[in-house]
Amino acid sequence: MLHPPKSAAGFWQDFTTDPPPGPPYTDRYPARMPDGRLLDLPLRDLGETAVAGLIVNQASFAVVDALAAWMAEAARRFQPDIVAALPTLGHVVGAAVARALGHPNWAALGTTRKLWYDEALSVPLSSITAPGAGRRLWLDPRLLPRLSGRRVLLVDDVISTGSSARAGLAVLGTAGVQPVAMCVAMIQGNRWQADWPGTIPVAAAFATPLFERTEGGWTPRSPA
Repeated sequence: MLHPPKSAAGFWQDFTTDPPPGPPYTDRYPARMPDGRLLDLPLRDLGETAVAGLIVNQASFAVVDALAAWMAEAARRFQPDIVAALPTLGHVVGAAVARALGHPNWAALGTTRKLWYDEALSVPLSSITAPGAGRRLWLDPRLLPRLSGRRVLLVDDVISTGSSARAGLAVLGTAGVQPVAMCVAMIQGNRWQADWPGTIPVAAAFATPLFERTEGGWTPRSPA
C-alpha cells in the first residue's frame, strides 16, 4: 500500500498497522509502539543525518492519551510521588502522565519569568528545536514545598541531544532535588547518552534511531 505525502500537521493523528516501504525511508518512519501498532513520524533533514519528529501539541488526543499511558507504565517502577515537566511540549504529556500515575497535581517548569521568581532557581536552556541563546529555565519558588523531599519524575516529550533534560536536572538541583528518573514519550537516537548522569535512569514509551542519508532516502544509523 502506497502512503501519500502528509503535511506536518497530518502526522501524529492515528496509529496504523501497515508500515511504509523501507528502509531506506523517504518522508516518514514507522515507529513501533508498545502494543505493536505503528505511529508514522516525519523525517527531519539535518544535513547528513535525519531524525524522526514528534510534536505532541499537534497530535490527536487519542495519540497523546496512549503515549501518556505508556509513559506512566514505563515510569511506575520508580514509584514517583510527583511529576515535574519541562516546557513547552513536556507540559502536554506531563499532566497526563501525572494523572495516569494517580497523582493529584504536578509541577510545571517554565521559560517565562514571573514577578516573584528567583534567578537562583533558573538555568540556561537550549534544545535541538530551539538552539538560540538567552533562554532560561525557571522553577517557581512556590512549587518548592511540592517537590522537596519527594520522589520526583522529570518528564519531557522527547530526549534527543539531552540539553533540555540536563537543564531540567540542573534547575531542580538548584532546589536540592534529584529526580528518581526521567521519562519521555520518545527517545530520539543515542546522542543524549554521552553526557547523561548514570544515576538518573531514562524511561520512554518508544524509541527511534538516527538516520543517515543513503541512495533513495534515509537508513537507520543507530539502534533505537
